[in-house]
Amino acid sequence: MPEGWEWDDTLFLGSAPYYRRGRLPYAPGLAELLAEVLRLDGRGRLLDVGCGPGILALGLAHLFGEVVGVDPDGGMIAEAGQRADEAGVARKARWVQVRAEELPAGLGTFTVATFGQSFHWMDRDLLAATVRDMLRPAGALVHISDLKTETLSVDGLPYPGVPYAAINDLVGRYLGPVRRAGRGVLLYGTPSGEAAVLGRAGFSGPERYVVPGGQALERTCGDVLAWVFSTSSSAPHLFGTRRGDFEADLSRLLRETSAAGRFSERQPSTEVFVWREPSAS
Repeated sequence: MPEGWEWDDTLFLGSAPYYRRGRLPYAPGLAELLAEVLRLDGRGRLLDVGCGPGILALGLAHLFGEVVGVDPDGGMIAEAGQRADEAGVARKARWVQVRAEELPAGLGTFTVATFGQSFHWMDRDLLAATVRDMLRPAGALVHISDLKTETLSVDGLPYPGVPYAAINDLVGRYLGPVRRAGRGVLLYGTPSGEAAVLGRAGFSGPERYVVPGGQALERTCGDVLAWVFSTSSSAPHLFGTRRGDFEADLSRLLRETSAAGRFSERQPSTEVFVWREPSAS
């Protein structure tokens, strides 16, 4: 887990209702890539660790016979269940409120385990070893995130870009200069070095793939507010009694940036690392 930080159950408290609207989707073509690379045929079982409101698991549900999402946040689990109902896949989806460190939790074995921008919050060495033992022979662990190394411009698009730097400054004025995370702060950020962790656990790989983004997106002031509240560093509860003041200041900032209340953005590319269960090699 992040150095100098201990997990607590307020990490994403209150963020679940905002996640679906606020977070940008994974790049189109992610499911097709995984179907090809992992030879998925509509059978097998998917374990999505740190599933949040089920965005990744539900986007892949058609590739498996069963999907199981685990997350410690009750709000996220409730949202995932509702989304599964809306998508008509509730009969093949199961949502379990449990910390990743409490796995295997009697959930059985799986063909694929996915981590969608969640692995850095966990006891990674413990979890890598646990998930390795939960994978069926020749199974795969898949680490998925936005591509961090690309620069995306909104030049030529109809509206200004989202003023992320100014938003972060505003959040800092309310919550302090050090990134918040639940009841604590991230003095040293979140850890990297997943390759060393998964190598120590005995996985082979990785195979790296990039699903290209760049598609033009349009965002409203409400979408941007939802993005702010969907993140652990600015979850709604952190603002306490000043939440209304923050929302008013954010609304002013956004209107000063775009009188139309609309913003242009480009879809990030999605980076995928596939690690194979040892027997696969």
